[in-house]
Amino acid sequence: MARAIRGMDDLAVEKISTASRKDPFRVLIATMLSAQTKDAVTHAASTRLFRVARTPRSMAALSAARIERLIYPVSFYRVKAQHVREACRQLVDRYGGRVPDRMEELLTLPGVGRKTANLVLILSHASRDNICVDTHVHRIANRLGWVHTRQPEATEQALYKAVPRRWWARVNLCLVTWGQNVCRPVYPRCAACVVAPLCPRIGVVQQGR
Repeated sequence: MARAIRGMDDLAVEKISTASRKDPFRVLIATMLSAQTKDAVTHAASTRLFRVARTPRSMAALSAARIERLIYPVSFYRVKAQHVREACRQLVDRYGGRVPDRMEELLTLPGVGRKTANLVLILSHASRDNICVDTHVHRIANRLGWVHTRQPEATEQALYKAVPRRWWARVNLCLVTWGQNVCRPVYPRCAACVVAPLCPRIGVVQQGR
């Protein structure tokens, strides 16, 4: 799967991480915006926002209404605008404008859950001790039979036991890219899947072309 994703379009947050030289602030904000939002929308919204504000201090100075206009049409843009503004204020007030490099501290920021925190640690702080789980990772790990879980947080903990440690940091990149292109939520393209012979296709009712 890692070989097969070569040549596929990079994920939005990966693009932003590369373009910003792994700036933890931009990775944090882009990941916050990405929840339940298509990659193209996330990338466009993040790019618009960073043109106006490039630091926690400058972003905290924006009104929530201004942030809303800049990030629209990401899903739940009004709630995310509030979270972004408050998270930036806390970064300035509590951490001197620095994005923490510890899970416990990241989780205290508004709008930051384990998915966001794990991705910041992996992409910006070079952690190899974390697995980032979103809906794609949760779905595909269960389809493959690696885990048998109902919620992403349970999937994360189960994957630490099921996946060799050297792959932890790459699980998100591989499975999310695969989930967007091949192993889709509805009508997965099993005939085009390089791991089809190894996959029990748990929960797959109907395949796509």
